[in-house]
Amino acid sequence: MAMGTQEVLAGQVEAAAKAAGLVVVSSAVGQDFSGNPTTRFMLALVADHSKTQVPTHSELPGISTPVMKTQVLELSDKFDFSRADMLAEVGVYLGETAKRLKNPQQDYYLTLHGLPLSFEKFTWPFHASTSGADTFLVHGEVHLQDGEGSPLHAKVAASMTVTFAEIVKAPEQPFAEGFIYNAVRKTMDQGQLELVKSGNRQPVPVTTRFYSPWKKRFNFNDTTEGQRQEYLAAKVFWLSGVLGGGQPVWLLDPRDAQYLNSTVEELKKTAAALAGEGLIHLAADTEYATPTEALMGHRAQYAAELAHALAFIKPTFNEDMRGGHTNM
Repeated sequence: MAMGTQEVLAGQVEAAAKAAGLVVVSSAVGQDFSGNPTTRFMLALVADHSKTQVPTHSELPGISTPVMKTQVLELSDKFDFSRADMLAEVGVYLGETAKRLKNPQQDYYLTLHGLPLSFEKFTWPFHASTSGADTFLVHGEVHLQDGEGSPLHAKVAASMTVTFAEIVKAPEQPFAEGFIYNAVRKTMDQGQLELVKSGNRQPVPVTTRFYSPWKKRFNFNDTTEGQRQEYLAAKVFWLSGVLGGGQPVWLLDPRDAQYLNSTVEELKKTAAALAGEGLIHLAADTEYATPTEALMGHRAQYAAELAHALAFIKPTFNEDMRGGHTNM
């Protein structure tokens, strides 16, 4: 990558980050799966820039010493987002990143069945399949975060078909991270991803079944208002009450809205309803919330839901084969 191109990309990222209330803490040369050069930008909130300690997944921000939460943005050397539509979408992505960096853990998400997961080690951008398949892949890992140090995780290979790739503006992190994370959650909802202590990569097929060309929007889970209330309550319980040290979590995340086939406006109404029921404390901006004692009193219920979800995604044929009960 020519130095001039590096400087142009760095300048674009710095300007877009600044507009979103972020700062580029550092940048480094990286490599994608195929060995092509990338640049990894480490982003942080401007307000947190004076802090120097970067937390690990096992640490809770703000509990002992001041920390600076960061988010890595990895872009290929060929990427240029100076075009107006590209710049606008990157701006939206960075704006949402700034909101998530105010969470206790910015990369923690909940599945519809009640599994709290962290998304880690995703390598961007997409790369062409080396097996001869007509697909593009991105690799990553999801880890169960139950507050007990669980070793359960899944290494995933999300594969995007050529047809699906045509609706994505660029095979880069800002344009794909959201729907890839939601495809992983949806695949786990369907019992097609298993959390294990060790194992090979598991496929997450990303096809046009996740997208409506007529409505021009993604399609993951049709939900009712009742289901959205259950989801947001569980999110606050796990991501704030159990895993976040009681710090506020963002309830109006557009990724959750997409995952629930909903809208941010609907999530705002759902959050207000939960506050009215005395289950959450809404922050002054009504976007973030913490759990009430009443919500934390449902610990046994949420633990049971987690156990049920883990049992659901565990293939029963594995146990049959271990016991010798198979026709194969």
